[in-house]
Amino acid sequence: MSAISRASGTTPLALALTAARAALAEAGLEKPDAILSYHLNDSAPVLYVARALGMAEIGWHNEIYGGGTQCASILGDAAMLVASGVARSVLVYRALNGRSGQRMNALGLKLGEGAEEQFTHPYGMAGPVHQFALAAQRYLHDRGLTETHLSSVVRRSRSNALANPRALVRKPMSHAEYLAEPVIAAPLRRADCCQETDAACALVVTAPRPGAPLIRAVVRGGGPGCSTMDRAEDVTRLSGHYLAEPLYAAAGMKPSDVDVALLYDAYSWLVPRQLEDYGLLAREDLADGLDEALARVNPHGGLLSEGYVHGLNNTAEAVRQVRAGSGPALVTGFGGSYGSAALLTPA
Repeated sequence: MSAISRASGTTPLALALTAARAALAEAGLEKPDAILSYHLNDSAPVLYVARALGMAEIGWHNEIYGGGTQCASILGDAAMLVASGVARSVLVYRALNGRSGQRMNALGLKLGEGAEEQFTHPYGMAGPVHQFALAAQRYLHDRGLTETHLSSVVRRSRSNALANPRALVRKPMSHAEYLAEPVIAAPLRRADCCQETDAACALVVTAPRPGAPLIRAVVRGGGPGCSTMDRAEDVTRLSGHYLAEPLYAAAGMKPSDVDVALLYDAYSWLVPRQLEDYGLLAREDLADGLDEALARVNPHGGLLSEGYVHGLNNTAEAVRQVRAGSGPALVTGFGGSYGSAALLTPA
């Protein structure tokens, strides 16, 4: 990874190269065979990165348009390239100036290539936070959860980040301090929303190596839900509702096998929702068992505290956790009712 900041003072290309060169060096490689990235028109182009790495020729390469939905499934794209023999090594990266450059909270929803915005803007839907806040309000009501539970998620994130030298926010938070945070879109306070950061993250995927985590299974998909509210039976329904069963089936595993969960925590309420969806905490135990379940969620502080590299930093943390001796790691990413998930296991 590059350093995480709110003002990098450099370009996404420079950030991408910092992370890419570090990942390649750790893998003992000078150059990759293939390069993959994802972006929202806010990153360094793959061919620019290839050229800066001194690659006179380039094999398979791709730029995937998308955000948090890709942070797990891009591992599947890379693994398929290796498994099929198309590439021996695949560089995966995400780079952005998400605070000093193009900010996510100013992108808007972009539903139907902009055509549907005329129907959502009059109701205050000016960006993702407003949409997810509406779903959050319903979810908390349905599950009997309160601001105290959201506070628990945020405060655990802050606590976990204290030991993470990469984390942008390394300061504990009390419940009183949480309640003093300004409301952005009820019930979400500022602390309930992920960081806006300038950073890059990169990984290298190869054939299995001793000591390296294995990509056990990756799934991608979804259905009508909180990203298309006019078609949703349940506006709180995330991609995990659709992906959990096929993920565990593809891996030949069950929820109790998961040792650590790297959950896409763009907003705090998404953590209990995913714990429920992926079978890590029963719905009836959410109110009383959330604190205990949080003990194995985002040990680095997640997107709420470490920083926001569109979820790829959570994927990198899954690699670190498995390398350090944890059991299977779950990684999730989504843009609402559609997304992806992966299971990494020890070699």
